[in-house]
Amino acid sequence: MRIVFMGTPDFAVPSLQGLLDRADIEVVGVVTQPDARRGRGKALSPCPVKELALKHSLTVWHPEKLRREPEFWQILQDANADFFVVVAYGQILPKAVLAIPRSGCINVHGSLLPQYRGAAPIQWALARGETTTGVTTMLMDEGIDTGDMLLKAEIPIGVADNYETLSHKLSHLGAQLLLQTLDQFPQITPTPQDPDRATYPPLITKKDLELDWTSPGAEIWGRVRGFYPDCYTFVGRNG
Repeated sequence: MRIVFMGTPDFAVPSLQGLLDRADIEVVGVVTQPDARRGRGKALSPCPVKELALKHSLTVWHPEKLRREPEFWQILQDANADFFVVVAYGQILPKAVLAIPRSGCINVHGSLLPQYRGAAPIQWALARGETTTGVTTMLMDEGIDTGDMLLKAEIPIGVADNYETLSHKLSHLGAQLLLQTLDQFPQITPTPQDPDRATYPPLITKKDLELDWTSPGAEIWGRVRGFYPDCYTFVGRNG
């Protein structure tokens, strides 16, 4: 099985590692976001997925704007992949790219779809006080997390979980579900999502990170957990 993997942050690393651990799977290339400036020195450094890919001597591509680089689409075509596997890549795949792999594009999403579509499902599930969450694999289409669902796995959210701990749990659960999805793919009947049950939490803004001490305690606690470690407050400020 030939796979092009697309992913960027720590959340995607267990899925890539799971593919690399399988003798019957060949990762023919990895697509990530371009190197970014990180740390106090703001030096350019690779994302976690690229770091893992380079350790395994994989071919790595990082187009600036995938949607606007049709010359790169030909590179993906030449990879002759059975699947594109996408895990927190960070760019939208255009229709022409979605059509390239023989068997489709599989996405690993950190929520129980159709709830919590979008870019921050783990953070908002915690912030809104959910007690369960999970991972969904789906066939990608042109929408944002709107594709037909393949498999789901559910876990409880612990009272002490925060974004860091829950993301870690879900990343490994997602890796397991991805391999299960690939193994069972011919037998899986894709399930359309119910648009009436879909939720799209907003993008996280700086205002979301500021704690409002007039809010109910449960809401404050949810935000601290969901936006960990970035919440902040002011001391001694009037108004």
